[in-house]
This record gives sequence, structure tokens and C-alpha cells, in this order.
Amino acid sequence: MLDILERIDPHSDSTDLLIELVDCLRPRRRHRGHASAAVRTLTQLLRGNPAQAWALRSYIVTLLEKRRHTSLYSDIGILSNDGFFTELKRRIAWRLLPPALDDLYLSDALDQVLYAEEDYYWIRSVPDADWLALFDVVAEARPPLDAAPDRARLVTTMGMLDAIRTLSCRVCALGLEPRLVHSYSEIEDFDSPFLMQNIEVNHYLDEYGRFLEGAIPRPDDPRHLLVMLDQCDEVVAKIRRNSLSFGTSVALTYVLVAITQSIERLRKLLFLVDVSEASGESATALLAAPEQEAAREAERDAESAPCASRELVTMPQPAGPRPVTPRRAAALALAQELVEGHNTKYRVRGLFRDNIHLLARNVTENASRTGEHYIAESRSQLRDMFKAAAGAGLIVGFMATFKILLSYLRAAPLVEAFLFSMNYSLGFMLVHMLHWTIATKQPAMTAQRIAAGLHSRDGRSIDFDSMAELVNKVFRTQIVSVLGNVVVAFPTALVIAIAYQQMMGHHLVTPEKAMHLLHDIDPIHTPALFYAAIAGVWLFVAGLISGYYDNKALYTRMGQRVRQLRWLGSLIGIERRDRVSRYVENNLGGLMGNFYFGILLGTTGTVGYLLGLPLDIRHVTFSTANFATALVGLDYRMSWEMAANATLGVALIGAVNLLVSFSLALWVALRARKIQFKRSVMLLRALGRRFVQAPLDFFIGPRDVEVIDIPVFTKENK
Repeated sequence: MLDILERIDPHSDSTDLLIELVDCLRPRRRHRGHASAAVRTLTQLLRGNPAQAWALRSYIVTLLEKRRHTSLYSDIGILSNDGFFTELKRRIAWRLLPPALDDLYLSDALDQVLYAEEDYYWIRSVPDADWLALFDVVAEARPPLDAAPDRARLVTTMGMLDAIRTLSCRVCALGLEPRLVHSYSEIEDFDSPFLMQNIEVNHYLDEYGRFLEGAIPRPDDPRHLLVMLDQCDEVVAKIRRNSLSFGTSVALTYVLVAITQSIERLRKLLFLVDVSEASGESATALLAAPEQEAAREAERDAESAPCASRELVTMPQPAGPRPVTPRRAAALALAQELVEGHNTKYRVRGLFRDNIHLLARNVTENASRTGEHYIAESRSQLRDMFKAAAGAGLIVGFMATFKILLSYLRAAPLVEAFLFSMNYSLGFMLVHMLHWTIATKQPAMTAQRIAAGLHSRDGRSIDFDSMAELVNKVFRTQIVSVLGNVVVAFPTALVIAIAYQQMMGHHLVTPEKAMHLLHDIDPIHTPALFYAAIAGVWLFVAGLISGYYDNKALYTRMGQRVRQLRWLGSLIGIERRDRVSRYVENNLGGLMGNFYFGILLGTTGTVGYLLGLPLDIRHVTFSTANFATALVGLDYRMSWEMAANATLGVALIGAVNLLVSFSLALWVALRARKIQFKRSVMLLRALGRRFVQAPLDFFIGPRDVEVIDIPVFTKENK
């Protein structure tokens, strides 16, 4: 480190020695404690060698003066205006082959010096006091008498002012995006704050320019400009709230994130360049060259000390550390933010984290509203849920039979996958259109509803008794739905297999095929439970797809678009067209979720076959129907061990289906709402109390409350 300091050329604008110096500070193998010790060591070296401190200061000032600052403050850590998918492609390309660097820009110099992606970790691990002590030693280094004054602060301030203008224009352009106006049409009824803030910024920068020229003593404070930025934030917040009711898109989310990041950076830069009386710091303290005063003081000290050299005066030891003012703390925080933004600017994960959160929140919010229909509140609703599940079991019994018949075609693998997919998709869509219920599709929806009930920032305000009541309702509704599917699917498949035998003269499945069907649901000797977990993942994905299309129907106003189809009105009539539009708007998510769920189930086995991977699916209701079909195919000659094994397999497959889909859906819903729920013990205790107090009600729900109409007598009807 000392050798590097001795080799520094104060007039060089090459980053080579700065790269070597930072390498000395950078910890090896993530031992971040080394970084703090290295920074303190460098501070002591510079404090004991004032000449080297001044050389380092001059070297850094030369680097700053020879490079453009604007892009560093306006681009690093802020999304571009190109859109989500363009930015995604750019980041992927840059991960493979980084862009060429240009010595003309300070941001590219930062890329050369802090080239390691983990640099921001150790930089943040160093205490702020150590960094500020190092900066003070360099900034307060006394120059030789013949040293020319540098323009470090002025150059930095001018770069920040240019970045403020750039960011303001960017906020104005993004605020006038058509998709933004489409989501908040009220903005057209008054002057847009995005446009007005740009006018205020131009006025503020003009005043600042006259101040730098000496025409005015100081510029006005940016108080009114900050008010306009607050109004921009309010518009963004309203659009985000409206998106929960009217939907959103990746493009809109990207614009909102870019606006928010730009406004936050604007505020930070305005705070750092503010020299008004309201800032608490004088203009002289911000823009004057302190090295001139330091040189004059050094000259006076040299004259009063005849034994001292006039070329170099030893820096006196400071009485104590300088106080950490808000401006110094803000400058250090911005520097750390820029370093982190630079190190992570090629990361795809960060792009998804910043943009997908709001979209995921809206998708899960729509699924949460759908999940409310899958929660029974009373015994009468449980009976209704059982009837709806029984209807779905009837359909699945036929679907399982159709799949067996389709397998007899011996079609090519891709053709067979298409046929299986259409059998699943059309059957599930028919179940949805008849308002019946597939039990395994409920967890992906009800998990979102539970997560919505857990929405609390710290987890302390959660009403665990109310949450236990909700979980209990979901649990017993799920049990009743599974029973409804299974209880009806089994006899339906049994009757179909018997009828097929009577009509065709032979069984629907041969004994070998029947044994194969039983083998498929064997939970001990086959990977049936692993395949059930795959089906659980597809159930979860289908829930997300449903939420996505529900959000899309709201955002794109799907119902209104259907109502605008003149040819459809001429074909089926205006009244029927309006009913179709309302149905599409309210059921697009359910239909598309069931359609894609069928495709996922139908293609998994074929994809596994083509890739040579052990991939397949097991669904509890289809496994039940296959069990019944195999029972008839074996002429009811089945040992109790085989029957017990098949029954156990069906039960475990159903449990895995439900557990996997519910866990994944709940995890995504909690992440989308930024909830960290770590108090599950209290929830389990609340559930235990409910079970002990009313074990029967825990499983079948409370008795229905009868509402008795009591006539009210008045003077008129006495």
C-alpha cells in the first residue's frame, strides 16, 4: 500500500494505480473485517504522510476533471427507458459479453476500479466513520505553495446539476407515457405534476447557473420543486392502488419502478447541491476551493516556523473527527448506492425483483378474490361444496375413461400428448363452466386468501384467532371437496367399466393393463408420490395462470372489447353478446387456468419420455377412477393387500397434491406481499384451541343459524 502511494503521479488521469490501491483494500475470500482494517491503515498512512495525501487528492481530482459525471448519477442504479424485455435482453447479453468501456465517462472508470461483483458488500461492511475519516484526510490535505487550486467540488456539483436535468426530463417523459395515462386518466384533467416538475427543475437550474456566475448571492431553495416530486409520487401510488382493481402489466410496472427510482435519485442530488439558507450550509462551504485557504494557512505557518521547509508543512493532527452532518452522511450513502448499482447492473435477478413484485401482487390478489369462493362458511355451504365436487368427480370419471381409450390408439408421442392434453383441458373447462369444483385446484386459490389475511408489516398485528378460523374453514372445505371428487369418481368409473363390458363383451382394460394401473398408484414401490408432487406444482402454476389472466382481463378491459365486436352482435344478438362479454371478463382466468393445467398434465409424461427423464403426473381423482377401472378389469379378484395399497396410494397422492400446491401458492403470496410470517406456533395453538372446544365443528363446521323474521308492528298495521 505504501509503495502504491509513493508511485502516485498527481497529474495522471490513468486508473491503474487507483485499481491497485483498491485491490489492497479489497478483502480476500470475503473476509470483510480485513477491509475495515485496511481502510484504517490507509488513513493512518496518509495522516502521517501529508505529501502522499496531497498527491492522492490531486490524482483523484485529475481523474474527476477529465471525465464526465452525468451518467454516473443519472444511470447507475436506475432502470432505462427501453422497457422490461429490452432491458432483460441487454442484461443477458452483457452478462455474456460486457460492453466496451470509454475513459471519457466517470461511470466507466468506476467499472474499471470496482470490477468485482461483490465489491459493494465489503464497501458497506466498512463503518461509515472509517470511510469519512479517510475522505477527510484526503480532502483536507494541505497543498504545496506552488500547487494550483483544483476544481473538485465544482466539477462534482456541475455533474450533479446535469444529472438533475437529465433525470427530470426522464421523469417527464415516463410520466406522459400512454400506458400511464390509460391507468390514471384523471391526470388529463389537471396539469401533470410530471410536466410541472420539469419546468421547476429548469427554473431552479437557471437560478443555480446565475449563482455560479456570481450574478446572485444564492439560488432559491428547491422547496417548491420537492412538492412537485411529492405530487408525482402520489400519482404513482394511486396508479398502484388502482392496479389492484383494474389490473396491471409488466410494461406499466416497469414504468412505475423507473419513475420511482428517478424521483428518489432526484431528491438525493437536490439535497447534496442545495446551498440555500434552508439547507443549513453556506454556499462558500459547498463550492469554494478550501485548498486555497489551506495553502495560505500553510504559508503563514511556514513563515512563523523558520526551521520548517517552505515546500512542505507537516499536517497537524486533528483534534477529533469531524461531525457527521446530514450532508456528509447523504453523500456517503449515495456513494455506496452507486457502487451497489454498478456491481449489480448486469444482474437479471435484480431486474425481476424490482419489476415482478407488483405484478405478482396483483396476480395473487386476483387469485385471493377467487379463493374466497372456495371457502365454506357453514354446513349448508359445505353441502353445496360437496355437491359441486361430486359433479366434478362425475366428469373426471369419464375423462379417465377417455384417456384409457385414447391410449389404445397407439399414436405418435406428440400426437398422443395433444390428445391427452385436450381431454384434460376440455374436461376441466367443462367443470368450470358448470360451476363444479376440482378439489386439488382449490389450494392454489385459498392460499392467496390466507396470505391476504396475514398482510401485516411486522406480524404483530395479526389476529391469530381469526386466522385460525380461516385456516380451519379452508381445511374442512378442502376435505369435503376431496371426498366429493373421490366418492363420485370411483363409482362413475366403476359403472362405466361395467357398462363397457356389457356392451362390448370384454373389459375396458386387460388384466395386464389393470395391474399396470394399480402399479402406477403404488406409493411404496414406485415414484408415484414424486409424480404427485409434479402434479402439485402444475396445480400451483395453474393458479398463477388464472390470476394472471384475471389481471389481464381487468387491465385490457376484455369485456368492453368483446362488447365492441359488431360481427358477434350480428351473429348471436346484442343481448347474448353482452352476456358473453360479462362471462369472459369474469371467467377468463378460470378458463385459461384450466386449459393450461390440462396441457401441463397431458404433456408431462411425453416430455419425460422424449428426454429420458422420470417425469409423469399422478392426480388423486384420476387415480381413484383408475383404481375402480382396474377393479373391474380384474373381475374383482383383488387381495386385501392390493386394495389397501391402492387405497393408501390414492390417499397419499391426494395429500401430496394438496400440500405441494398449497405450500407453493402460500409462499409466493407471502413473498408478493413482502410478509415474513414466523409465528406459526401461535397459529397452531389457536387451531388446537378450536379443535378442543368443538371437535365436531372443526371438521363439519358450525350449525347453520336460522334467521327468524319477526314482524314489526306499527300504528298503521296494528
